[in-house]
Amino acid sequence: MKPSTKPVTRIFMSTATSPRIYLDHAATTPVDPLVLEAMLPFWQAQFGNPSSLHFWGREARKALQAARDSVAKVLHCQPSEIIFTSGATEANNLALVGVAETLSAHGKHIITTRIEHAAVQAPCQWLEAQGWEVTWLPVDSEGFVSVDAVLGALRPDTVLVSIIHGNNEIGAIQDIQAIGTALKSQPGSENVLLHVDAVQTVGKIPLDLSVLPVDYLSLSGHKVYGPKGVGALFVRDGSPVPTAQIRGGGQEGDVRSGTENLAGIVGLAKALEITQERMSIDLPRLRTLQQALIEAVRLAVPEAVLNGPEDLDARVPGNAHFSFPGVEGESMVLHLDLKGIAVSSGSACHSAVIEPSRIVKALGKSDTLAKGTVRFSLGRANTEADVRRVSEVLPAVYARLSRSGFEKSNSNR
Repeated sequence: MKPSTKPVTRIFMSTATSPRIYLDHAATTPVDPLVLEAMLPFWQAQFGNPSSLHFWGREARKALQAARDSVAKVLHCQPSEIIFTSGATEANNLALVGVAETLSAHGKHIITTRIEHAAVQAPCQWLEAQGWEVTWLPVDSEGFVSVDAVLGALRPDTVLVSIIHGNNEIGAIQDIQAIGTALKSQPGSENVLLHVDAVQTVGKIPLDLSVLPVDYLSLSGHKVYGPKGVGALFVRDGSPVPTAQIRGGGQEGDVRSGTENLAGIVGLAKALEITQERMSIDLPRLRTLQQALIEAVRLAVPEAVLNGPEDLDARVPGNAHFSFPGVEGESMVLHLDLKGIAVSSGSACHSAVIEPSRIVKALGKSDTLAKGTVRFSLGRANTEADVRRVSEVLPAVYARLSRSGFEKSNSNR
């Protein structure tokens, strides 16, 4: 018999004997059943277009306004200050590129940090290519930017400062209250605007826009047990309105054209409402599990290095970000997945070349530590049993990967 010439496809099978454990809530969350229930009518019975004049359109418009009112109530702002988008990436681009275009006659300098999410980093890099100047502020060893660094970077042509609230990898929560207050009280900088990417903090910690001194704030639905494909940009009344980046029918106050994703918007509003109602229960519970997880990882793998703040109050609830020396983060992710544990790596893989995490490198850590990053992020459904399972699995996974890395290194000599 002639041997087969078909290519062999390798299939990685899970060796997990226990139920799968999801520890990647910073990437996305499951839709809350109550959110799904609230959304369902807007795909069938109440399917109207909010811009239509007839009965179905009017009913859709009422639902859209009710959702806007609900989001505003949770954030402690005015409904008119909420612009619905397709997600936080669009909201960030609208805030950065849209505001830059609006204010280009007043100056072409923006301040941001070296640890922003790609949805802020990329628009800033694009603006640089268009002739804007961007100051990339450093952070300290735990991931914090200082108020003095922000004020020291101000120039007469500075029009916008953009700082992430809770970092998506290392979990550091910036003191936006102090930064915003200092910015607004600094002589000559009263008109400099402040944008905050709050994707990882909205719905997880108390946030009151009636007192938080920001002009723009981005958020996303699927990080708070809502649907994917919907988010919002808060634009404070009196702040310059961003130039529209999606032009068309003039929806969302002519700032974001396109028929509104009504089911998604209703889901976002309901999800935020539930997070508000549950925060007094969820926050302390997540903090307790977070502390237990950090301690468990350190006991299981003493070599593991925690990235970000030691103080849990300064870290996004549920976040535990570690570097495992001598191994690649992606390998850890894949091997933990084989054991039924879902986590993520802080580094990115492009064309089979593993790059160190730029966030961890910004903390002043080595390429070795920046390549071996793993993010654990807890959510509502996680339990102490999940933490115990991680502590049981980690030692063998790390030992195997670090040993194979050592052997590979020796074979290349």
